[in-house]
Amino acid sequence: MTTLNIGLILLDVLGTYGDDGNALVLRQRARMRGINAEIQRVTLDDAVPSNLDLYCLGGGEDTAQILATEHLTKDGGLQTAAAAGRPIFAVCAGLQVLGDSFRAAGRVIDGLGLIDATTVSLQKRAIGEVETTPTRAGFTAELTERLTGFENHMGATLLGPDAEPLGRVVRGEGNTDVWAASENTDDQRQQFAEGAVQGSIIATYMHGPALARNPQLADLMLAKAMGVALKDLEPLDIDVIDRLRAERLA
Repeated sequence: MTTLNIGLILLDVLGTYGDDGNALVLRQRARMRGINAEIQRVTLDDAVPSNLDLYCLGGGEDTAQILATEHLTKDGGLQTAAAAGRPIFAVCAGLQVLGDSFRAAGRVIDGLGLIDATTVSLQKRAIGEVETTPTRAGFTAELTERLTGFENHMGATLLGPDAEPLGRVVRGEGNTDVWAASENTDDQRQQFAEGAVQGSIIATYMHGPALARNPQLADLMLAKAMGVALKDLEPLDIDVIDRLRAERLA
């Protein structure tokens, strides 16, 4: 691999909460290891390349989310990348768009169906710090460190049998509240779930940006994109990141 190509997908509609920072973190952590890395910005005016090494999707409001879903459904590039096992990292609205369906603008919208998940509505907005322990399911088997972020959503995401949570909630709300979880026959599995893992997709409600606050998760995405084990990446000693994590986990 001469250049690591990171796709920042539909940043014009899925870029509300600073989640484009995830792509910046990935590029910087790659470059600090001497790996040439570039970000390819994809907007609603562009086709989504299916041959990038790594993809990032962020958050957005209802109308933007609907526009993103329509574009991605018609384009098909992201679906082709997922079928080929290329790593995809999605946050908040990005998570919902990749699911089977979600609620937006007062109606139910069909998602891309890349994650076995359905998003309905929370009784009360989930907003604040969230912390989880990684489930180490599937693609995330190498994760060992706690995950931290800032959640801000009204979606209650219920996972189907083909998807696993990224983490189990220690603090905060996560994917769903007790009310929405109780509507599902598998409520104990749902209630403490945060995010989703399915195939080569890792999704979460954690803003922050998530990959700035969780360097091990960022490095896992890089390792998957490069086809190497997480332990084989050269370690990075960045004091400010360690202090940020200690503050947020305190």
